[in-house]
Amino acid sequence: MSILIKNGWIVTQDGKRRIINGDVYIEENLIVDIGKIKVEAEYVIDATNRIVLPGLINTHTHVGMTDMRGLADDVSLDNFLQIMWKEEGERGKEDIYRGAILGIKEMLRTGTTTFVDMYSDEDVIARACKDLGIRGYLGWAVVDEELTTQEGDPLKNAESFIREYRDDDLVTPLIAPHAVYTCSEETLLKSQEIAEKYGTLITMHISETRREVYDHRKKTGMRPVEWLSKIGFLSENLIGVHLVWLTLHEIKLLAERDVKVSHNPTSNMKLGNGGAMPLVEMLDHGLTITLGTDSAVSNNNLDMFEVMKFASLLHKNERWDASVTNAQMIVDFATINAAKALGLNAGSIEEGKLADIIIMNPEPSGIPLEKNRLISHIVYSLNGLNTEYTIVNGKIIVAQGKFLNEKED
Repeated sequence: MSILIKNGWIVTQDGKRRIINGDVYIEENLIVDIGKIKVEAEYVIDATNRIVLPGLINTHTHVGMTDMRGLADDVSLDNFLQIMWKEEGERGKEDIYRGAILGIKEMLRTGTTTFVDMYSDEDVIARACKDLGIRGYLGWAVVDEELTTQEGDPLKNAESFIREYRDDDLVTPLIAPHAVYTCSEETLLKSQEIAEKYGTLITMHISETRREVYDHRKKTGMRPVEWLSKIGFLSENLIGVHLVWLTLHEIKLLAERDVKVSHNPTSNMKLGNGGAMPLVEMLDHGLTITLGTDSAVSNNNLDMFEVMKFASLLHKNERWDASVTNAQMIVDFATINAAKALGLNAGSIEEGKLADIIIMNPEPSGIPLEKNRLISHIVYSLNGLNTEYTIVNGKIIVAQGKFLNEKED
């Protein structure tokens, strides 16, 4: 299929961060040309007075939980987990599938084209990804066997899932040990062995709360990142999620091993985790920062535009300095940084990149389209429902705010 997007304001996110008024031509699943293009296409989208962006990349969620939204509001993380583990023990595969369908629809409708997931039964979530056409990096959740509500051994389940989906065009499997308080050293190192065997990424919650850090130090004599470094678990293939309660020493350990970071500000604030991830120090040490929503239970929506705004505002307020974040930095987190973390040929609108693109209509929000304000508008003024078109892998999934060729549940 060929698609021509005409007359849009194209936020390329290329090396020079160019913004151009022009066209984008797509053939099959790749961007072929950008500029003023005179070519025939099977599908033409008039993007006049629209913003054309790389699809947003959500680097942490639990999409199968979306149908449980609102079940655990206004509680601490400890209480949240207790409620969730009880609920999850009673859920079956079709419950998870329905939750995943709800969440994926929400992401596609609000401008996300790729997401990183952590949950059990990722084979069910893979089916939902294929049914709706989103790009999913799906991490099978691993905990110590005596703690699991899964059927069978979580490590064996994860490896079987990776084998099944490692050559898929939309689904990329990975392994997702839950946290230091649910995974022993043996479980973590076996997870790492599986990741190395198949060349996959690893994602894991790390240092989300002060209690997690203090309990781990009481148990091992070390903070979580220090301990993970000692056992040899930190690596460039690890996406560490949350990373709120860190010392400068731990930041240096993460940077030495090129660990990637998923910042989840909305969830962290809603759960009352306290403080803020030390973003400035992480950037100073060259860490790759990305953004995640977390689940629709701890965030209550999966809108990455809201996450971008909250990520910027949180750190301005925490540091008493409006200049510590800027809109371009935040857009980078949600696009090219995330693509780098995943090893994905996307995150910018350039020739040869995957055709994962969204088109935003600013008119309902009354936003003036001036080139020098577009990046600011994306972070501080738009929301996900301004998304008019969502294109994933060269296929139009959402057009004029409606799903095309939607498969029935």
